[in-house]
Amino acid sequence: MENQNKPTMQALIATEANAPFTLTEVERPVLSDNQVLVRIAASGVSVLDNKIRTGKGGHAKQPLPAILGMDFAGVIEAVGAAVTRFKAGDEVYGLAGGIGGLQGTYAQYAAFDADLLAVKPAKLSMRQSASMPLNFITAWEGLVDRANVHEGQKVLVHGGAGGVGHLAVQIAKALGADVYATGSAAQQQYIESIGAVFIDYREKTVEQYVNEYTGGEGFDIVYDTLGGATLDASFAAAKYYTGHVVSCLGWGEHKLAPLSFRGATYSGVFTLMPMISGRGRKHHGEIMQAATKLAEAGKIVPLVDERSFTLATANEAHDILENGKANGKLVIDVAE
Repeated sequence: MENQNKPTMQALIATEANAPFTLTEVERPVLSDNQVLVRIAASGVSVLDNKIRTGKGGHAKQPLPAILGMDFAGVIEAVGAAVTRFKAGDEVYGLAGGIGGLQGTYAQYAAFDADLLAVKPAKLSMRQSASMPLNFITAWEGLVDRANVHEGQKVLVHGGAGGVGHLAVQIAKALGADVYATGSAAQQQYIESIGAVFIDYREKTVEQYVNEYTGGEGFDIVYDTLGGATLDASFAAAKYYTGHVVSCLGWGEHKLAPLSFRGATYSGVFTLMPMISGRGRKHHGEIMQAATKLAEAGKIVPLVDERSFTLATANEAHDILENGKANGKLVIDVAE
């Protein structure tokens, strides 16, 4: 009888690999001292969410069945006894669930570690805010934490119109760098609109664009968001002696000789580590605070797919993602 009185919520359950989500009534989470209870307004849909759903995201350590979804924006309903940074009614956002056994954001409510969150930019909508955290943190950790991007540098972003790439371009521009970005011809207008010099990777070789834009010396920072052959191309594009290559998909096996012969350095980014391990979560909240400042200053505008989805139609969003037909980040409108 007692269970019947517990508050419930609607949530999407990924029951097993490759199965569609099931919309289910479940109990609302109970707060611990360092958490906040959030009424979720919007949830970003990421490629990694789809990999977990299809059984290909083992590195995320999220066993099924589970509520997936990592990015969100919403309103705080209640705060735990140890939380002092937030209060009920605050609009917040962050990368906060859906991996490492944590409840995800494809639900009406979630209890999140307060350290992972920041106040949402007033200048951005809930949908825009929910689209940013995973990609922004990934871009920031590479450019700022690993490569110390600063004014006067030449930064090359591979995949400048992609989820991580378009935010990496804007971060590097905001911090004073001259930015170049690869993409397809169809992406040229967008890449140029966010302030980067466009490079058609199909039309120019690495040697050609390194010669054209750096006089053959190479770029101060190269951010690879694609992995595979693109990471090898990044090694060949780094500046002699002081160049630094960053990759968020450097999971394959690569020959380091091209990088070593240039005297350059390399860093990998694994954005999920604080959520999986519990270490460094406060820094993710700090990165999101930096995102809020840049967004409020008009220096960051996320690219969001205009199509609208709800919890009831979230399977359609994942179908679109799987078929590669998204134009910007797909977002589920949880609060209808």
